[in-house]
Amino acid sequence: MRKLTGRFRRPPILAAESPKGPWGGSGEDSEGGPRNPWAMPPGGRKAPGKPTALDEFIRKARGSGGGGPGEGPGGFGGLPGAPGGRTLWAIGAAILVGIWVLYTSIHPIGPQQRGVVTYFGRYTGILEPGIQLTAPAPIASVRVLDVQKIRTENFPEGSGENLVLTGDQNIIDLTYSVRWDIANPRDFAFRLAQPQETVRAAAESAMRAVIADTTLDQALGSGRTGIEQRVQELTQSILNEYQSGVRIQGVAVKQAAAPAQIVDDFNKVTAAQQEAVANVNQARSYAQQVIARAQGEAAQFDKVYEQYRLAPEVTRRRMYYETMEAVLAKSDKTIVETPGVVPYLPLAKGGRNAPPPPEVAAPTPAPAQQGGGQ
Repeated sequence: MRKLTGRFRRPPILAAESPKGPWGGSGEDSEGGPRNPWAMPPGGRKAPGKPTALDEFIRKARGSGGGGPGEGPGGFGGLPGAPGGRTLWAIGAAILVGIWVLYTSIHPIGPQQRGVVTYFGRYTGILEPGIQLTAPAPIASVRVLDVQKIRTENFPEGSGENLVLTGDQNIIDLTYSVRWDIANPRDFAFRLAQPQETVRAAAESAMRAVIADTTLDQALGSGRTGIEQRVQELTQSILNEYQSGVRIQGVAVKQAAAPAQIVDDFNKVTAAQQEAVANVNQARSYAQQVIARAQGEAAQFDKVYEQYRLAPEVTRRRMYYETMEAVLAKSDKTIVETPGVVPYLPLAKGGRNAPPPPEVAAPTPAPAQQGGGQ
């Protein structure tokens, strides 16, 4: 029988020794084995700069360090560890990029809208209504425009005055509005830096040019329709020269009146002008009546002349009788036949215009006598 000595000798089972746990002895790591994580280090304090077994366990569980043989870099026994910080940032960045690509590549265009597409700032086309796809931003950019919306510009803005000089050197306070929409999305997007200001400037310039050739009476009422039509055409012509892509739908004159400072004097002048117009119209009506009566008499004379040419003697005698009848019908007449002429006739009492004879009172009957005769 061979007896082992030295380190190959196995101590007896019942030998007096300190109890050992699953992590080795009583917390000491004299032989390099694992220590008890809950045991206090020798000396009662943790050695500075040396992690405990519990710290190493937590570090391995989080995947921040490698394990022993057969263990992966993220945990124990080949189990997958939690992803690192850089991996999470990469996944989050990929999700954000995907959302950005979808958000900037899909464009819903409404029925009343059009989309102006540019690639790196260069115009490439127009998107029609529907769900349209383009390259993501910043490669492609889409500007959506409402081409059916009617925009209205009021002159003046607010409650101020808009004084305009007429062709006969009168000043009026003019209030009007201009309606417009987008006719060409491409020109509207690239030709005008400030579309609203451009439309307002063109409309105001056109209105002042038209009013400068219009009289006060026309501006106040009789020529409003013509003014609106001329302003619309002139404004459209100006915007077409700019290639603005804007279409003028209409111009409406809301009010044309005198300035507030001279409204009383203006009303007096207006009343005098209306009275003068009424007098002129009355004179023209009377003249037309006189002319119509004269023309009727002339036509009647022409008819009589035609009859006179056919029978001059008979017509002459007839005209004489008719004339004498018309003259003598209004005067007193006394017809005296030749055989019955006497030296004196009381003509003054027999005329039509003679005063009526005085009334003669009826005789009063005598009262009857009473009693009998003697």
